[in-house]
Amino acid sequence: MAPPKVLMIAEKPSIALSIASTTSGGQMHSRKGTTDVHEFEGMFNGFPAHFKVTSVIGHVFSVDFPAKYQDWAATDPADLFQASIHKTEANPKVFKSRSSWLQAHICRHLSQEARGCSHLVLWLDCDREGENICFEVIQCTGFQAKDDRRKVYRARFSSVTEKDILKAMNCLVEPNEYEALAVDARQEIDLKVGVAFTRFQTSYFHGKYGNLDSRVIS
Repeated sequence: MAPPKVLMIAEKPSIALSIASTTSGGQMHSRKGTTDVHEFEGMFNGFPAHFKVTSVIGHVFSVDFPAKYQDWAATDPADLFQASIHKTEANPKVFKSRSSWLQAHICRHLSQEARGCSHLVLWLDCDREGENICFEVIQCTGFQAKDDRRKVYRARFSSVTEKDILKAMNCLVEPNEYEALAVDARQEIDLKVGVAFTRFQTSYFHGKYGNLDSRVIS
């Protein structure tokens, strides 16, 4: 019987490499993917397991308004405060940089690497933003935070030293959904206030000063 598979996700490729190097004792092999994947055999919760360690690059999703609110002429900026919002992946057709190309493919990458895995260990930054990214990763991988068949764990660490990584690995906890929801609220407020006032200011100054007519005033 094949050993269970454990997928571990870090916030950056460099952190994934540090975690894999430490937890494998340097006995790993790496392969290229959307972000690199490091694999090795080891022990997890007292039993043999096959590990895969990879990463995201910050947030997987961003928030935006539905299409019906995208038309400036048809939408009163004040209406945006009551509008619904949704989370979307980066647009894979628009790549301003290598990092934006990677972000557009991260969710598919995580979904592919999660196939056949029975354990997910989240090594995202230990702040509210990191907690929010934890739940983005959970969504992409198809795991559920409260599922006894495919378990989700959260690693709490303050640095990527060998001591802190091994301590975190031995003291795994559950991800904190309340901290993640706090970030969802902050993102919604930022989006609504930012977009509403940008549209209001741009419309207000249009026609008053010639050199501003072709600009978005944020």
